[in-house]
Parts: sequence; structure tokens; C-alpha cells
Amino acid sequence: MKITGILLFVCMLVFLAVWPEFNKSVEDRGNAHVFTRGEKTQQSGAKDAQPRMAKVNNIKMGEHIKSLLNNHEEVKLVHHNRLDKSHYYDHEVAVDFTQEPSQQELQQFCEQIGGSAVKSFNSTVIFNSPTRQTEDLLRFFSDKPNIEFAEPHYILMQNDVQLPNDVLYTEKYQWNLPAVGAEEGWAISRGSNKVTIAIVDTGVDIAHPDLKKRLVDGYNVLHTDQPPADDNGHGTHVAGIIASETNNREGIAGLTWYNKIMPVKAMGKDGYGSTFDIAKGIIWAVDHGADVINLSLGNYQPSKVLKKAVRYAYAHHVVMVAAAGNDNSSQTSFPAAYPEVMGVSAVHYNGNRADFSNHGDYIDIAAPGVYIPSTYYKQQYAALSGTSMAAPHVAALAGLILSANPELSNSDIMRIIQTSAIDLGVRGKDSDFGYGMIDIRQSLQNASKVKQPRDRIREKLDLFQRK
Repeated sequence: MKITGILLFVCMLVFLAVWPEFNKSVEDRGNAHVFTRGEKTQQSGAKDAQPRMAKVNNIKMGEHIKSLLNNHEEVKLVHHNRLDKSHYYDHEVAVDFTQEPSQQELQQFCEQIGGSAVKSFNSTVIFNSPTRQTEDLLRFFSDKPNIEFAEPHYILMQNDVQLPNDVLYTEKYQWNLPAVGAEEGWAISRGSNKVTIAIVDTGVDIAHPDLKKRLVDGYNVLHTDQPPADDNGHGTHVAGIIASETNNREGIAGLTWYNKIMPVKAMGKDGYGSTFDIAKGIIWAVDHGADVINLSLGNYQPSKVLKKAVRYAYAHHVVMVAAAGNDNSSQTSFPAAYPEVMGVSAVHYNGNRADFSNHGDYIDIAAPGVYIPSTYYKQQYAALSGTSMAAPHVAALAGLILSANPELSNSDIMRIIQTSAIDLGVRGKDSDFGYGMIDIRQSLQNASKVKQPRDRIREKLDLFQRK
């Protein structure tokens, strides 16, 4: 579908009848991953030539350990927030002495608490008391002389990622999340509610159970006296890829766990909008606190109105991401082709460029865009295909990076996404995938290594002083 003049076409291919075929493809793949990072997606040789590997699901093992600890009568929990918790042994306390205690001193403490010293190392002793809970032991030791500190005897576990329990995730429909390294990336950052991602689109289903807790106030450009409700489905699908509520045992898992979504309705129920409305939506989002803007829309005709809004957003440190288009064309598409915007092509789950995806020199990065399950309007779920589905993967990654390192500029974030990508196709940047497919884990690792401006200044001062 091509819309001329000032109208923007929506980069959307809807496949509501793909579930049986997609489910079969998932079953055929079994436990194999979609890509091997750094390797080409070629078929391996003879079956007996393949290395034999033990099938160990350490994630499930970790979940089993946590379940045991959560229900153990001698283990207590510290609830840091709704999701994260720590464990410690009840009836025990770790005490560190200013000076290593004598045997007489230890014996005296054991008699007073009705317990024993079960472990010791240098100046640290673990005391156990069958009759006193940890809180009582902490109070007992808090005001004693010769004691540096007392704390619970905490339990540490291997750092496995707690995978989401959302239905469509656990049933392996969301192939796109493991493919981009989301599971490993979540061990570094799951996002922050201080970082907001605006979706300039057809609006969002405000009542959707997987989205309603993730929304901030939005704007309806078309009818300013009405909420930015979705009457098309496209915007809701884009929103779910980024921020469907994760780990709530419902629907799908979003790429971010905590980032907020700002719905900006600039396209109508037929799925298109004017450059004026899109530009107005971009500027409104910037002025109301958006850190990232997703634009799953485009047209082949450049627009000064749209370009002005894009430059305004970029000057205000906003990261912008746009879909490349779905015509299998090399024709330059806007706003994806603006240098201030990251243009995104779509990757099939076989590792190739999706056959519908546009391509060209303006492609910066690639992301999954075929049979992507997500939220849909009227409180539904649907699997859609298109570069519209690829773009929000990149917008979500930008939000995760900014959550992990809030001092980064928009140009820093764009560069990190590009330099951390999985190189697909011909070596280096190409017209199909740009710099490659996003790698969330590698991007977040690289984001944490970027020096802050103050650190850079200190390094220059140190260098100057050495001279």
C-alpha cells in the first residue's frame, strides 16, 4: 500500500491466521536457537558429525532452587520490590568483630543466645540460635562492644536470569526475544520507569490488561478532547513488543520490564496519518518527556514539516527509531532515512531479510519482524509481520540502554546499538541489515563501559598534569 502526498503509509502486514504454521515451525525447531552469534545460518553437516551436548536447563534449575528456598521454613525473604527478593537463614546471624574474639568471649555469647558458633573465618563468626529468630539476634549483637557489624546470613545463588512466566512466552511463541539476546540482557538491565518510550501511531488500547499499568498520559492529535485510544490495532501491537507487562502470567512478555509507554495517536482507524499530524505528535511527545520515540510508519516522499519535527526531537536528546517499509524496495523511505533517525529492516526467523522488508543505504539496523506475537486492540493478542514490528525492538533496546546508563546522549545510544549488532549478510554494513541485527546483551554490556563526561574531563586533566 503506497499513499502519496502528505499521507504516510503504515508499515504493517497483518497475519492473524498464522498461528498453526508458526506453532509448527516452533515445534520443528525444538530447543535449537534461531541464530548462533557470529556464525552464518547454514545447515550443518551429517547428523553423526554434530557434537553431542548434554541438555541442561540451568534456568529451570535456578527457578527450582528459588522455589525451594521460598518455601523452606528455615529461610526468610527480603522483598526489595514486587519482583526481586533475597534469602537468608533464619535463626542465624553473621557477626564481624573489631578484633578476633577469644574462645571465652565466644562461649559467653553462645550461652546468652542459647545457641552456638557454627562457622568462623578470621574476625567473622556465624551464630545460630534455635530459640531466637534472626531479628532478635541482630538486636542482641547491635550494641555489644568489639563488634564491627551484624547482619543476616544471606544466601547467594548463581546469577541465572528469571525468565518471564507470560503464557505466550513460556509456550515458545516469542522466538524474537531469545534471538536478540533479551534473556541475557535482562541480567544487566530490565529497564526503568524513569525512561519513557513514546509511540506515535494509531494510539494504544488503554484498557488492555498487559499494557494499562505501563502507560503514562498520552495525546490524541486527531481529537484533542479524546484519549489516545487505538481503533486500528497497529499502535497497540507496537506497544506490546516494547512494554507488555512482563512476568504477570498473562499474554506476552515485553522487551522492557519497567519502561513507560506514552501513547500518541496521530493516525486514524484506517492506519495512516498526515505529515502535519505525525510531526505534531513527535513535538508533543518531546515536550512532555519522551526519551525515545518509535515511528512504525513512513513514506517515500521527504517532508520539510516532518524533517523539522525530527530535528527538534534530536536536538532535545531524543532517540528516534523508524520502520523501513514493506515493499521489498530500495527506494529511500522517510523518516527512516533521516540521519537523526535509526532506520530498521525486518529479519525472518531463518536469519534472512524478510522478503517484504525494504532495503537500502539508509538501513541502520535490523530486528525480528516476522510473525511477532504482541498485544492487539480490543484486549486481544495477535501475531503480525512487518518492519513496523521490527522497529519497536530497537526502540525498546534504546530504552534499556538509557535505563542502564542515563548519562548517554542519543548519538551515544545509536552508536552503541550499531556497534554491538550481530553482523548478518555480507561483512560490515550492508543494504539488507545495516550494521546487523540488534544484540541486547552486548549493547547493554557496551553501554556500561561508556565513560561519563566527567570521567572524560578528568582523564584529559590527568593527561595535561602529566605533561
